[in-house]
Amino acid sequence: MLSARVVITGLGALTPIGNNVKEYWEGLVQGKSGAELITRFDTSKHKTKFACTLKGYSPNDYFDAKDARRMDLFAQYAVVAGDEAIRDAQLMSPLVDKERVGVIWGSGIGGLGTTEATVLDFVKNKMDPKINPFFIPKIIPDIPSGHLSIKYGFKGPNFATVSACASSINALITGFQLIKLGDADVVVTGGSEAPIIQIGIGGFNALKALSQKNEDYMTASRPFDKTRDGFVMGEGAGVLVLESYAHAQKRGAKIYAEVVGVGMSADAYHITAPDMGGVTLALQRALDSAKLSPDRIDYINAHGTSTPLGDINELNAIQRVFGTHAYKLNINSTKSMTGHLLGAAGAIESIATVLALQHQLIPPTINHKILDEAIDPQMNLTLNNVERRSILFAQNNAFGFGGHNASVIFRKWDES
Repeated sequence: MLSARVVITGLGALTPIGNNVKEYWEGLVQGKSGAELITRFDTSKHKTKFACTLKGYSPNDYFDAKDARRMDLFAQYAVVAGDEAIRDAQLMSPLVDKERVGVIWGSGIGGLGTTEATVLDFVKNKMDPKINPFFIPKIIPDIPSGHLSIKYGFKGPNFATVSACASSINALITGFQLIKLGDADVVVTGGSEAPIIQIGIGGFNALKALSQKNEDYMTASRPFDKTRDGFVMGEGAGVLVLESYAHAQKRGAKIYAEVVGVGMSADAYHITAPDMGGVTLALQRALDSAKLSPDRIDYINAHGTSTPLGDINELNAIQRVFGTHAYKLNINSTKSMTGHLLGAAGAIESIATVLALQHQLIPPTINHKILDEAIDPQMNLTLNNVERRSILFAQNNAFGFGGHNASVIFRKWDES
């Protein structure tokens, strides 16, 4: 089974620039910024007063009142995007054995909003230990995989991967490996995050990780720009349905792209500061897994968070791995539009990468004005405008606090 091909047969997205896959892709191509001032809580004491938030999302549009109360927003987002992907892949077909469908989920933080609300209520009520019985089920990072399996009856492997901002790429890689090993025919995989709350903004401000460009918030996410000062927080979910090619072919499923290589590594260096050696290993291992030479890659959707150290570290690693071919690549950062969805970032960016392969169109890195002097000007960072080009292989990177690195390579689908 290790030779089994793994393809993508369904997509679902709930993002700051679109509440479904179609809207999300349109937002990417249009170079749309998802940033806005935060209004859900008082930001007067916060250094950062903006984020990339969902637009027009209401739990009542998707859940009854009782179910909504029993789910943190990060789980709600997962179910909404999961529903779209499962419908897209037509997994309720009688040709799909539900005992062979797994759900692997990624979230870096889980139910942070529920944690904040519960602690505040606990203190307000003078330490009365009458905690809501759904407190624990609402906050654990694996609960989205539980909700999706219960709703649809999927009885395959079911758990969560937690590796900070690499979480949903690690979920995708795990799904890929499960199918390769023959432990599942189909894996619903993705990630979700709902961190735009007081302790989320405050915590990342304390790390000096967030942009503080409150006067220019619409353009604050500016990867590779000399004036970048940190990432912009985002929220939402992304889902990809992975399936063995033989299984997809047997049931006549449509196919978006093929997953051909995966790579993982640890920096073994520092909990927050990036290290080029670990990133280089992940990129090279993905190429080795795919049995590809570096010159076969056409496009990289970079982790590109808009942090001063992280952006440079990633581009330096790309140059180390790809050599002179680095100048022939298109590189972009879709975080310039969506902000950074933390554990869900890899999922929505993998969707963007897959759609770029399908449409042969690379979304821009927006908000760019001045190139950082530390960046080689010969590198094509797809600045401010979409680019059409022939793309056969594309790579997506994700790196997380703790030194977790992950990279995935996708191939344009060709029926032949």
